[in-house]
Amino acid sequence: MRLAIIGLAGCGKSTTAGLVAEFAAERGLTCSTVKLAKPLYDLQAQVYRRSGVELADGVQDQVLMEALADAMRRINPRSLADDFLARLGATDADVVLNDDLRDPHVDAKALREGGFRVLRVTASPDVREKRLAGRGDTSRADKSTSQLDLIEPDAVLDNSGSLDEHRAAVRDLVGGWL
Repeated sequence: MRLAIIGLAGCGKSTTAGLVAEFAAERGLTCSTVKLAKPLYDLQAQVYRRSGVELADGVQDQVLMEALADAMRRINPRSLADDFLARLGATDADVVLNDDLRDPHVDAKALREGGFRVLRVTASPDVREKRLAGRGDTSRADKSTSQLDLIEPDAVLDNSGSLDEHRAAVRDLVGGWL
């Protein structure tokens, strides 16, 4: 199974990916997460290192990452998708997850062609803000998610409630796909 999890920042995409991985492991399946934005994370780290500023693991400078994505796509619209597909080919996991798909025009099409289903995760604005406040990102930007509605999901799960509620919803959905 290949699954791309989409949603706005703070809705619980990475949490959902973790729950899918947990469920897969319980079923004896191997699971791997392949990040579409890996080149952007690598470049972000280089920019911060060259700027003489330390960036904690997992922290995002969303403004910088959007600018890097725009530059890469200007140079080669398929740059992120092609890099992703090359790395995807290196995994033989039973379940492959992606939790950072944003572009409906090139990247989403490439993932669909690669056999990915799309799960959209939502959460109420107040829940998202609360989660984002605890993340420590250096900047926030929503431009990269402004066209998420153009990506047709195979399913939608709301993650505004408790973790246990979300875990049950993920298990119900993914159980039917496995």
